[in-house]
Amino acid sequence: MTTIVQITPEIGPGTGVGAVAHHLEQEWQRLGVDVRRFTLVEAGGGWLPTPGGGVAGRLALVGRVVWFSTVGTARARRHLREHPEQLSVCHNDAVAGDIYVNHGLVAVAMRARGHHRLRMVRNPLHLFTTTRDRIRYSRAGTHRVVVNLVTDEERLLRETYPRLAIPTVVIGNGVDVDRFRPPTDEERRLARQALDLGDEDRMVLFIGNEFGRKGLPVLVDAVASLDDDVHLVVVGGTADMIEAEWARAASRGVGGRLRFAGSDPDPRPWLHAADVLAMPSAYESYGLVVLEALACGVPVVATATGCVPDVVVEGVNGAVVDSSVAGLAAGLSRVLGLEQEPTRRAARATAEQHSWASVARRYLEVLRAPVGTDVAQAGAEEDVR
Repeated sequence: MTTIVQITPEIGPGTGVGAVAHHLEQEWQRLGVDVRRFTLVEAGGGWLPTPGGGVAGRLALVGRVVWFSTVGTARARRHLREHPEQLSVCHNDAVAGDIYVNHGLVAVAMRARGHHRLRMVRNPLHLFTTTRDRIRYSRAGTHRVVVNLVTDEERLLRETYPRLAIPTVVIGNGVDVDRFRPPTDEERRLARQALDLGDEDRMVLFIGNEFGRKGLPVLVDAVASLDDDVHLVVVGGTADMIEAEWARAASRGVGGRLRFAGSDPDPRPWLHAADVLAMPSAYESYGLVVLEALACGVPVVATATGCVPDVVVEGVNGAVVDSSVAGLAAGLSRVLGLEQEPTRRAARATAEQHSWASVARRYLEVLRAPVGTDVAQAGAEEDVR
Protein backbone atom coordinates (compact mmCIF):
# COMPACT_ATOMS: atom_id res chain seq x y z
CA MET A 1 0.00 0.00 0.00
CA THR A 2 1.22 3.49 -0.86
CA THR A 3 1.80 5.74 2.15
CA ILE A 4 1.87 9.53 1.79
CA VAL A 5 2.73 12.01 4.53
CA GLN A 6 1.64 15.62 4.11
CA ILE A 7 3.86 18.25 5.71
CA THR A 8 2.06 21.49 6.58
CA PRO A 9 1.35 23.40 9.83
CA GLU A 10 -2.36 22.52 9.88
CA ILE A 11 -4.81 20.41 7.90
CA GLY A 12 -8.55 20.92 7.77
CA PRO A 13 -11.42 22.55 5.91
CA GLY A 14 -11.47 26.34 5.98
CA THR A 15 -7.74 26.65 6.74
CA GLY A 16 -6.47 27.99 3.41
CA VAL A 17 -3.47 25.92 2.37
CA GLY A 18 -4.46 23.35 5.01
CA ALA A 19 -7.76 22.88 3.19
CA VAL A 20 -5.90 21.77 0.06
CA ALA A 21 -4.10 19.12 2.12
CA HIS A 22 -7.44 18.13 3.66
CA HIS A 23 -9.09 17.53 0.29
CA LEU A 24 -6.10 15.59 -1.05
CA GLU A 25 -6.12 13.47 2.10
CA GLN A 26 -9.79 12.62 1.63
CA GLU A 27 -9.42 11.69 -2.03
CA TRP A 28 -6.28 9.60 -1.50
CA GLN A 29 -8.00 7.69 1.29
CA ARG A 30 -10.86 6.92 -1.08
CA LEU A 31 -8.26 5.50 -3.48
CA GLY A 32 -6.88 3.23 -0.74
CA VAL A 33 -3.79 5.29 0.06
CA ASP A 34 -2.50 5.36 3.65
CA VAL A 35 -2.24 9.10 4.43
CA ARG A 36 -0.27 10.45 7.40
CA ARG A 37 0.16 13.96 8.79
CA PHE A 38 3.18 15.97 9.84
CA THR A 39 1.78 19.22 11.24
CA LEU A 40 2.82 21.84 13.76
CA VAL A 41 1.93 19.34 16.50
CA GLU A 42 4.33 16.69 15.14
CA ALA A 43 6.95 19.44 14.77
CA GLY A 44 6.72 20.16 18.50
CA GLY A 45 5.05 23.54 18.01
CA GLY A 46 1.56 22.68 19.20
CA TRP A 47 2.04 25.06 22.10
CA LEU A 48 2.25 28.08 19.79
CA PRO A 49 -0.92 30.25 19.86
CA THR A 50 -3.29 30.48 16.92
CA PRO A 51 -2.78 33.80 15.06
CA GLY A 52 -5.47 36.40 15.58
CA GLY A 53 -5.73 40.15 15.35
CA GLY A 54 -3.44 42.90 16.55
CA VAL A 55 0.24 42.75 17.44
CA ALA A 56 -0.17 39.53 19.39
CA GLY A 57 -1.72 37.85 16.37
CA ARG A 58 1.09 38.95 14.07
CA LEU A 59 3.70 37.73 16.55
CA ALA A 60 1.90 34.38 16.76
CA LEU A 61 2.04 34.06 12.98
CA VAL A 62 5.76 34.87 12.96
CA GLY A 63 6.35 32.26 15.65
CA ARG A 64 4.51 29.53 13.75
CA VAL A 65 6.18 30.27 10.40
CA VAL A 66 9.68 30.45 11.86
CA TRP A 67 9.18 27.33 13.99
CA PHE A 68 7.84 25.19 11.15
CA SER A 69 10.50 26.49 8.77
CA THR A 70 13.39 25.64 11.12
CA VAL A 71 12.47 23.09 13.78
CA GLY A 72 9.77 21.69 11.51
CA THR A 73 12.26 21.23 8.67
CA ALA A 74 14.70 19.35 10.91
CA ARG A 75 12.04 17.10 12.41
CA ALA A 76 10.32 16.46 9.08
CA ARG A 77 13.62 15.42 7.50
CA ARG A 78 14.31 13.11 10.42
CA HIS A 79 10.83 11.59 10.08
CA LEU A 80 11.41 10.93 6.37
CA ARG A 81 14.81 9.34 7.04
CA GLU A 82 13.16 7.02 9.56
CA HIS A 83 10.35 6.19 7.11
CA PRO A 84 11.98 5.89 3.66
CA GLU A 85 8.93 4.00 2.38
CA GLN A 86 6.73 7.09 2.71
CA LEU A 87 6.13 9.49 -0.17
CA SER A 88 5.85 13.09 0.97
CA VAL A 89 4.11 16.31 -0.02
CA CYS A 90 5.05 19.61 1.64
CA HIS A 91 2.57 22.48 1.42
CA ASN A 92 4.08 25.17 3.61
CA ASP A 93 7.21 26.49 5.31
CA ALA A 94 9.25 23.31 5.91
CA VAL A 95 12.08 22.60 3.46
CA ALA A 96 11.45 18.86 3.24
CA GLY A 97 9.47 16.40 1.13
CA ASP A 98 9.42 14.82 -2.32
CA ILE A 99 6.92 17.36 -3.66
CA TYR A 100 6.76 21.00 -2.64
CA VAL A 101 3.50 22.74 -3.56
CA ASN A 102 4.08 26.40 -4.42
CA HIS A 103 1.04 28.05 -2.85
CA GLY A 104 2.40 31.54 -3.45
CA LEU A 105 5.51 33.67 -3.84
CA VAL A 106 5.90 36.42 -1.24
CA ALA A 107 8.26 38.44 -3.42
CA VAL A 108 5.79 38.42 -6.31
CA ALA A 109 2.91 39.37 -4.03
CA MET A 110 4.87 42.34 -2.70
CA ARG A 111 5.82 43.52 -6.20
CA ALA A 112 2.21 43.28 -7.30
CA ARG A 113 1.16 45.67 -4.52
CA GLY A 114 3.88 48.23 -5.24
CA HIS A 115 6.73 49.65 -3.12
CA HIS A 116 8.24 46.17 -3.06
CA ARG A 117 11.47 46.92 -1.20
CA LEU A 118 9.75 49.03 1.44
CA ARG A 119 7.20 46.31 2.12
CA MET A 120 9.93 43.71 2.43
CA VAL A 121 12.05 45.74 4.83
CA ARG A 122 9.03 46.79 6.90
CA ASN A 123 8.09 43.17 7.58
CA PRO A 124 10.98 40.95 8.77
CA LEU A 125 8.84 37.86 8.18
CA HIS A 126 8.85 38.60 4.44
CA LEU A 127 12.65 38.80 4.49
CA PHE A 128 12.81 35.50 6.37
CA THR A 129 10.48 33.63 4.02
CA THR A 130 12.12 34.92 0.83
CA THR A 131 15.55 33.92 2.14
CA ARG A 132 14.21 30.49 3.11
CA ASP A 133 12.67 29.98 -0.31
CA ARG A 134 15.80 31.16 -2.13
CA ILE A 135 17.54 28.28 -0.38
CA ARG A 136 14.65 25.95 -1.17
CA TYR A 137 14.60 26.63 -4.90
CA SER A 138 18.30 27.10 -5.63
CA ARG A 139 19.63 23.89 -4.08
CA ALA A 140 19.21 20.64 -5.96
CA GLY A 141 17.79 17.88 -3.78
CA THR A 142 15.66 19.95 -1.39
CA HIS A 143 12.61 18.48 -3.18
CA ARG A 144 12.16 16.08 -6.08
CA VAL A 145 9.65 18.33 -7.83
CA VAL A 146 7.84 21.64 -7.35
CA VAL A 147 4.12 21.74 -8.12
CA ASN A 148 2.83 25.09 -9.39
CA LEU A 149 -0.92 25.65 -9.38
CA VAL A 150 -1.18 27.53 -12.68
CA THR A 151 1.08 28.00 -15.71
CA ASP A 152 1.59 31.70 -14.98
CA GLU A 153 2.82 30.88 -11.46
CA GLU A 154 5.43 28.56 -12.95
CA ARG A 155 6.62 31.43 -15.14
CA LEU A 156 6.78 33.77 -12.12
CA LEU A 157 8.71 31.16 -10.14
CA ARG A 158 11.36 30.89 -12.85
CA GLU A 159 11.60 34.68 -13.19
CA THR A 160 11.91 35.16 -9.43
CA TYR A 161 14.41 32.34 -8.92
CA PRO A 162 16.41 32.11 -12.20
CA ARG A 163 18.74 29.56 -10.60
CA LEU A 164 15.84 27.18 -9.95
CA ALA A 165 17.41 23.75 -9.45
CA ILE A 166 14.28 21.58 -9.13
CA PRO A 167 11.99 20.20 -11.88
CA THR A 168 8.48 21.64 -11.96
CA VAL A 169 5.01 20.57 -13.01
CA VAL A 170 1.63 22.33 -13.07
CA ILE A 171 -1.27 20.77 -11.17
CA GLY A 172 -4.23 23.00 -10.36
CA ASN A 173 -6.32 22.88 -7.22
CA GLY A 174 -9.76 21.31 -7.20
CA VAL A 175 -13.12 21.91 -5.59
CA ASP A 176 -15.46 19.63 -3.65
CA VAL A 177 -18.40 19.72 -6.07
CA ASP A 178 -20.56 17.73 -3.64
CA ARG A 179 -20.01 20.06 -0.67
CA PHE A 180 -20.09 23.21 -2.80
CA ARG A 181 -23.27 23.09 -4.87
CA PRO A 182 -25.97 25.54 -5.93
CA PRO A 183 -28.46 26.18 -3.12
CA THR A 184 -32.05 25.03 -3.22
CA ASP A 185 -34.62 27.81 -3.46
CA GLU A 186 -35.27 27.46 0.28
CA GLU A 187 -31.58 27.56 1.19
CA ARG A 188 -31.12 30.71 -0.87
CA ARG A 189 -34.20 32.34 0.63
CA LEU A 190 -33.05 31.64 4.20
CA ALA A 191 -29.46 32.77 3.49
CA ARG A 192 -30.65 36.08 2.08
CA GLN A 193 -33.24 36.51 4.81
CA ALA A 194 -30.47 36.22 7.42
CA LEU A 195 -28.81 39.23 5.76
CA ASP A 196 -32.06 41.22 5.48
CA LEU A 197 -31.80 41.21 1.68
CA GLY A 198 -34.96 41.85 -0.28
CA ASP A 199 -35.92 40.21 -3.57
CA GLU A 200 -34.65 43.20 -5.55
CA ASP A 201 -31.39 43.57 -3.62
CA ARG A 202 -28.19 42.32 -5.25
CA MET A 203 -25.34 41.01 -3.12
CA VAL A 204 -21.63 41.24 -3.92
CA LEU A 205 -19.54 38.88 -1.78
CA PHE A 206 -15.88 39.28 -0.80
CA ILE A 207 -14.07 36.42 0.98
CA GLY A 208 -10.50 36.88 2.21
CA ASN A 209 -8.27 37.56 5.19
CA GLU A 210 -5.86 40.00 3.53
CA PHE A 211 -7.92 43.07 2.71
CA GLY A 212 -5.08 45.04 1.09
CA ARG A 213 -3.64 42.39 -1.22
CA LYS A 214 -7.08 41.10 -2.17
CA GLY A 215 -8.32 44.57 -3.13
CA LEU A 216 -11.12 45.20 -0.64
CA PRO A 217 -10.60 49.01 -0.50
CA VAL A 218 -11.01 49.20 -4.29
CA LEU A 219 -14.09 46.97 -4.11
CA VAL A 220 -15.72 49.16 -1.46
CA ASP A 221 -15.22 52.22 -3.67
CA ALA A 222 -16.60 50.34 -6.68
CA VAL A 223 -19.74 49.25 -4.84
CA ALA A 224 -20.20 52.79 -3.54
CA SER A 225 -20.48 53.95 -7.15
CA LEU A 226 -23.22 51.44 -8.00
CA ASP A 227 -26.97 51.64 -7.42
CA ASP A 228 -28.34 51.62 -3.89
CA ASP A 229 -29.71 48.09 -4.28
CA VAL A 230 -26.18 46.65 -4.56
CA HIS A 231 -24.87 45.43 -1.19
CA LEU A 232 -21.40 44.23 -0.20
CA VAL A 233 -20.79 41.48 2.36
CA VAL A 234 -17.21 40.89 3.55
CA VAL A 235 -16.28 37.53 5.07
CA GLY A 236 -12.86 37.30 6.72
CA GLY A 237 -10.37 39.56 8.42
CA THR A 238 -9.44 40.19 12.03
CA ALA A 239 -11.18 42.65 14.32
CA ASP A 240 -8.54 45.35 13.85
CA MET A 241 -8.58 44.95 10.06
CA ILE A 242 -12.36 45.25 10.02
CA GLU A 243 -12.27 48.33 12.24
CA ALA A 244 -9.73 50.05 9.99
CA GLU A 245 -11.61 49.27 6.77
CA TRP A 246 -14.95 50.23 8.28
CA ALA A 247 -13.57 53.63 9.24
CA ARG A 248 -12.28 54.13 5.69
CA ALA A 249 -15.49 52.87 4.11
CA ALA A 250 -17.67 55.17 6.22
CA SER A 251 -16.50 58.13 4.15
CA ARG A 252 -17.34 56.42 0.85
CA GLY A 253 -21.11 56.63 1.14
CA VAL A 254 -21.73 52.87 1.25
CA GLY A 255 -23.61 53.21 4.53
CA GLY A 256 -25.97 50.36 5.32
CA ARG A 257 -24.97 48.54 2.13
CA LEU A 258 -21.74 47.22 3.69
CA ARG A 259 -21.62 44.36 6.17
CA PHE A 260 -18.58 42.75 7.80
CA ALA A 261 -19.30 39.16 8.81
CA GLY A 262 -15.89 38.34 10.30
CA SER A 263 -14.10 35.04 9.78
CA ASP A 264 -16.09 31.92 9.02
CA PRO A 265 -14.57 28.54 8.09
CA ASP A 266 -17.68 27.68 6.07
CA PRO A 267 -18.34 30.10 3.19
CA ARG A 268 -21.35 28.21 1.85
CA PRO A 269 -24.15 30.18 3.56
CA TRP A 270 -22.64 33.41 2.22
CA LEU A 271 -22.22 31.94 -1.27
CA HIS A 272 -25.83 30.75 -1.18
CA ALA A 273 -26.98 34.33 -0.64
CA ALA A 274 -24.62 35.96 -3.15
CA ASP A 275 -25.31 37.20 -6.67
CA VAL A 276 -21.62 37.60 -7.53
CA LEU A 277 -18.23 36.96 -5.91
CA ALA A 278 -15.67 39.76 -6.30
CA MET A 279 -11.92 39.04 -6.05
CA PRO A 280 -9.92 42.09 -7.22
CA SER A 281 -6.61 40.73 -5.91
CA ALA A 282 -3.21 42.12 -6.78
CA TYR A 283 -1.84 38.56 -6.62
CA GLU A 284 -3.16 35.02 -6.11
CA SER A 285 -1.24 31.79 -6.49
CA TYR A 286 -4.55 30.08 -7.29
CA GLY A 287 -7.67 31.51 -5.62
CA LEU A 288 -9.62 28.44 -4.48
CA VAL A 289 -12.61 30.58 -3.47
CA VAL A 290 -13.19 31.27 -7.18
CA LEU A 291 -13.86 27.57 -7.85
CA GLU A 292 -15.97 27.30 -4.67
CA ALA A 293 -18.13 30.19 -5.85
CA LEU A 294 -18.52 28.76 -9.35
CA ALA A 295 -19.46 25.38 -7.87
CA CYS A 296 -22.25 27.11 -5.95
CA GLY A 297 -23.46 28.69 -9.18
CA VAL A 298 -22.13 32.15 -8.27
CA PRO A 299 -20.50 34.13 -11.12
CA VAL A 300 -17.13 35.75 -10.44
CA VAL A 301 -15.74 39.21 -11.14
CA ALA A 302 -11.99 39.18 -10.60
CA THR A 303 -8.61 40.43 -11.75
CA ALA A 304 -6.51 38.16 -13.97
CA THR A 305 -4.61 36.41 -11.19
CA GLY A 306 -4.27 32.76 -10.20
CA CYS A 307 -6.82 30.47 -11.81
CA VAL A 308 -9.08 33.32 -12.98
CA PRO A 309 -7.83 33.50 -16.61
CA ASP A 310 -8.36 29.73 -16.91
CA VAL A 311 -11.87 29.46 -15.46
CA VAL A 312 -13.70 32.81 -15.74
CA VAL A 313 -15.24 33.54 -19.15
CA GLU A 314 -16.41 37.09 -19.86
CA GLY A 315 -20.19 37.29 -20.12
CA VAL A 316 -20.65 33.57 -19.48
CA ASN A 317 -19.79 32.88 -15.83
CA GLY A 318 -18.38 36.26 -14.80
CA ALA A 319 -15.92 38.92 -15.89
CA VAL A 320 -12.16 39.51 -15.81
CA VAL A 321 -11.40 43.12 -14.91
CA ASP A 322 -8.51 45.44 -14.14
CA SER A 323 -7.86 46.58 -10.59
CA SER A 324 -9.25 50.10 -10.96
CA VAL A 325 -12.45 51.27 -9.28
CA ALA A 326 -14.01 52.03 -12.66
CA GLY A 327 -13.01 48.70 -14.17
CA LEU A 328 -14.31 46.75 -11.20
CA ALA A 329 -17.57 48.69 -11.05
CA ALA A 330 -18.15 48.12 -14.78
CA GLY A 331 -17.46 44.40 -14.43
CA LEU A 332 -19.89 44.08 -11.52
CA SER A 333 -22.56 45.93 -13.49
CA ARG A 334 -22.09 43.66 -16.50
CA VAL A 335 -22.37 40.46 -14.50
CA LEU A 336 -25.26 41.63 -12.34
CA GLY A 337 -27.05 42.45 -15.59
CA LEU A 338 -26.71 38.93 -17.01
CA GLU A 339 -29.63 36.50 -17.04
CA GLN A 340 -29.37 34.77 -13.68
CA GLU A 341 -30.20 31.13 -14.41
CA PRO A 342 -28.00 30.59 -17.52
CA THR A 343 -25.11 32.31 -15.72
CA ARG A 344 -25.48 30.11 -12.67
CA ARG A 345 -25.60 26.96 -14.80
CA ALA A 346 -22.48 28.02 -16.67
CA ALA A 347 -20.65 28.71 -13.39
CA ARG A 348 -21.51 25.27 -12.05
CA ALA A 349 -20.49 23.54 -15.29
CA THR A 350 -17.05 25.16 -15.10
CA ALA A 351 -16.46 23.97 -11.53
CA GLU A 352 -17.44 20.40 -12.37
CA GLN A 353 -14.38 20.19 -14.61
CA HIS A 354 -12.11 20.66 -11.56
CA SER A 355 -12.94 17.93 -9.05
CA TRP A 356 -10.51 17.02 -6.24
CA ALA A 357 -10.63 13.38 -7.37
CA SER A 358 -8.84 14.21 -10.64
CA VAL A 359 -6.34 16.48 -8.86
CA ALA A 360 -5.48 13.75 -6.32
CA ARG A 361 -4.81 11.26 -9.13
CA ARG A 362 -2.45 13.74 -10.80
CA TYR A 363 -0.41 14.05 -7.59
CA LEU A 364 -0.23 10.26 -7.30
CA GLU A 365 1.07 9.98 -10.85
CA VAL A 366 3.91 12.41 -10.11
CA LEU A 367 4.71 10.89 -6.70
CA ARG A 368 4.90 7.37 -8.11
CA ALA A 369 7.03 8.33 -11.11
CA PRO A 370 10.56 6.85 -10.82
CA VAL A 371 13.29 9.29 -9.84
CA GLY A 372 14.63 10.96 -12.97
CA THR A 373 11.33 10.72 -14.84
CA ASP A 374 10.18 13.80 -16.73
CA VAL A 375 7.63 14.97 -14.14
CA ALA A 376 6.00 17.36 -16.59
CA GLN A 377 5.32 14.41 -18.89
CA ALA A 378 4.03 12.36 -15.94
CA GLY A 379 1.50 15.08 -15.22
CA ALA A 380 0.55 15.30 -18.87
CA GLU A 381 0.01 11.55 -19.03
CA GLU A 382 -2.40 11.77 -16.14
CA ASP A 383 -4.24 14.63 -17.84
CA VAL A 384 -5.25 12.41 -20.75
CA ARG A 385 -6.44 9.51 -18.62
